[in-house]
Order: sequence, then C-alpha cells, then structure tokens
Amino acid sequence: MSDFLNKLEKKVKQQLASRSVGFLLGAGSSHLNGKGYPLTTELWDLISERIPSSERADIQNKLDEGANGLEHALDLLDDGGVNDTPHRHCVTKATAEHFETIVPPLDIHCEFLSRLSKRNEPIVPIFSLNYDPIIERAADSQKVFLIDGFLGSEIAYFESAIFQKRVGAVRRGLRWPQVRWDTGIIHLFKLHGSVGWYESSSNDIRRCGFGASIPSGTKRLMIPPQHRKATDTMTLPYSSLWSEFRGMLRQGPFLINRLVSMGYGMCDEHVNAVIENGLARNDLTLMIFAFDLQPEIFQRWSNKSNVIIVTKNRCSLYGETGPGHPHLWSFEKLSQEV
Repeated sequence: MSDFLNKLEKKVKQQLASRSVGFLLGAGSSHLNGKGYPLTTELWDLISERIPSSERADIQNKLDEGANGLEHALDLLDDGGVNDTPHRHCVTKATAEHFETIVPPLDIHCEFLSRLSKRNEPIVPIFSLNYDPIIERAADSQKVFLIDGFLGSEIAYFESAIFQKRVGAVRRGLRWPQVRWDTGIIHLFKLHGSVGWYESSSNDIRRCGFGASIPSGTKRLMIPPQHRKATDTMTLPYSSLWSEFRGMLRQGPFLINRLVSMGYGMCDEHVNAVIENGLARNDLTLMIFAFDLQPEIFQRWSNKSNVIIVTKNRCSLYGETGPGHPHLWSFEKLSQEV
C-alpha cells in the first residue's frame, strides 16, 4: 500500500476515534451489496409497476428521452407552478410500499450502533437522508437507546423537544441525590422523512410500525426525490430536524467537529449548502466515504483543506489527491472502525 494510503488510513482512524463526531448517511449505507435497500439508480425498475399507468408512462417517457435518472425525470414533469404534479407523490408511495416488503440483515448496522453507543459523550448524532428504517430496526435488535423525535407506544407522536432532553440516573449521595448522565445515546434525524411517518388531517404527526401501511386519508411524510424537496424541508416535521442539522454544523449550541458522510454521493445541493456553511468553521472536518463521486463533485470537495475523501478509485486528504482505497470507503468496513 502506498505511503499516501497509509497516511490516509492513519488520519481516518484518528478522526473517527475523536470526540464530537456526527454521521451523515446516504443510500449507500443501507444497500449492503444488494441485500438491503435499493440505491436510487435501481429504484425505478423495482417500483414502476406500483405506480398508476398514466404517471408511470409519463415518467418512463422522460427516462426514454434521456432524463438522467428518476429525480431528473420528475423535475422535467414539474411545470414549476404553485401546485406540483402527482408524479413525485406516486413515486414515494410506491417506494414506501416496496420498502415495507424488505427484511434486510441487521448485523452490520447492529455493530455500527453498538460501537457508537459506547462513546463517552451525551449524544451521538446521525443525520439520515434515507427513508428506510434499518437504523431503527438495528437499534431495537441491539437494545441501543435511540431518539428519533417520536414518543409514545403503538402510534408514536412527533415531539421535537425530546432532542433537547438528556437522560440520566439519580443516585443517593452523601448529602443530596446525584445525577449521572447517560452517554452514547443515538439521536437520529431523518432529514427527508421515513417509511411509517404520516400526518393526519389535524396536522398531527405520527409514526406507525415500519412494516405497516399508514392509515387511509393521511399524508405520507417522505420528501419525494425532486427539486421541490428543498422547499419541503421548511415544513414540519422536517424544519425542526434541519434546524438541528444546521445547528450542529454551524449555529450551536451543540457543535460537532467532524461530520462523517457514508454512502452519500454529495449530489443534493440543499444538503451540501448546509455542509459548506459549516465548513466555514476552522474546527470542522468533513469526511466523505463513498464508492464513487462524479468528477466535478470530487473536484469541488477535494479542493478544501478540511475535507477527507475516500472512494474506490481515488482519495483526497486535506487537498492532496491520491489513489483509491480498496475497501475503506464501504459502510461494512467503516462499521468496524467507528
């Protein structure tokens, strides 16, 4: 292995073992080499038959005419008016229905969460761009304390204030009770919503079981993959989740010093804008782990002096570019390193 990759590995391990680390998860972190949830590039072939024939034909025509993937096709079908077209909502409904049928292996994510839960810090933030519930399922399986903004039992309700609370145990002291605060509690912020999230007619935000269908007459809370998603994030529950994301990167009061991006191709500009704003701080490091990045995307982020990039084909360490790494980019490998 080259001197560059040896230096890269050493720096990555050092940064991952440091304090004040947050994690950003993209679709690649849930794919599990095809055993988990599909990538965006695979999605259309898997869900198209679930979409009404008229909308399905419209989307397929755009793809046949050269649209660069499903999201671009949905953009082309949107006339930019006040009211959007039904196509993107058909896609999220079909995606949710498909995801409800998937039972992925949890061992890798259980290991990932188990390691994070042992960190000696009050919270460990995970920001997810995914709809799938693999993190929540792994937390249940591993008995890891996870807070996702919902409270309740059978039909959980959204209460963003839970993210501001801390958990501890009261013990008897010599003079008065003492509180020992728990550490390693996972805070999960699903920035684009999730399977199982819905809003009733009374603007009541709820979550049902991940394998169950949402009640009829309710609104599914999954931001569709289309350019309007930047605007969608301004409404509840997304606005409070994005406020936490921006706060931990730039505004405080709780700031992370390292953001570890795993399986995200850095293609969502409304996400990237928040990250770049955070990188204006001189004490924030961004680490990007992905199978591959588009050339222009790699160039954009590799030029920054506080960014580390690890992909299969090439890497970058604080502006110095070198060869790719054979496996450090994968979520499977990273789950053993955090």
